[in-house]
Amino acid sequence: MGRRIPDVIGPELKVLFCGVNPGLYSAATQRHFARPGNRFWPALHLAGFTRRLLAPHESHELLGSGCGITSLVRRATATVREVAPPELVAGRRRLVRVVRTYRPRWVAVFGVGAYRTAFARLNARVGQQDALGESSVWLLPSPSGANGSYPLVDLIRELRAFYSAVNQS
Repeated sequence: MGRRIPDVIGPELKVLFCGVNPGLYSAATQRHFARPGNRFWPALHLAGFTRRLLAPHESHELLGSGCGITSLVRRATATVREVAPPELVAGRRRLVRVVRTYRPRWVAVFGVGAYRTAFARLNARVGQQDALGESSVWLLPSPSGANGSYPLVDLIRELRAFYSAVNQS
């Protein structure tokens, strides 16, 4: 509880993927999206972002594909419901600083509800959002297995749309 996971980040990224916050399993393993049942890694691969299915312990290989990972809120919790709105707003400010420092071409934020709170965009929908500085922003549904409203096939479809936008820019 409360542990942090280091960002997987570097200069000149095409995409910086941003989750809401790490779960306890991810914090224990020190790997992003590590819980079995999290659909981030398979969806990323099936959408075209990676040549093969990566495991959470291979997350640094994303850097070779021009991608990185961070979180809005660094503190690990058992569920996203334990993240308070002020933490999300503070997380947005941190994300803005990270984006200003690393200047990715795109920022992909996972978690519609968290995004709406953090960015004060109560009607935000999946898809392209207002830019953060020079970085374009795309909102995606949470890849958590607990997000039953978005089956894997739909998550992949949304990630493919984002992949197309990344490759057209």
